[in-house]
Amino acid sequence: MNAYRERPNFIPWPPLLLVGLTLTAVGLNFLAPWALEFVGVRSLGGLIIVIALGIDLWAMKTLHEAQTAILPNRGSSHLVANGPFGYSRNPIYLANMLLLAGMGCLSMNVWFLLLAPIDGILTHFLAIRREESHLLAKFGYQFEAYCRKVRRWI
Repeated sequence: MNAYRERPNFIPWPPLLLVGLTLTAVGLNFLAPWALEFVGVRSLGGLIIVIALGIDLWAMKTLHEAQTAILPNRGSSHLVANGPFGYSRNPIYLANMLLLAGMGCLSMNVWFLLLAPIDGILTHFLAIRREESHLLAKFGYQFEAYCRKVRRWI
């Protein structure tokens, strides 16, 4: 049996990256403070966080309703292409990047903003590529057709 067919990863990288990069941003700000200073930055951060959490909850609800895995290290039982997955193949990972950016604005910590794209790059190489191999092995042509219709990020 294809190793990717059963599960995409053994380590749930995306949530670990989110926590690790959050701690890194806090630590870097402690060592080398670098603040955002413009009117409305905290309000913008709060709005971005609300949007990110909304996307996350919508995506998790959609996966739950489809009775498939939510955790990134579990195998998918169904290909989900509705809800936020009709707009992005990775809405939860997009929300993670938005959450980091929102925390940066809310806390006025520039390090969060600099680490948000690093989260996306690391997530791509540690999780997305393996997840896409898993979905291709499991769903074949259906997944290929989905990839042609829906972009990876937005």
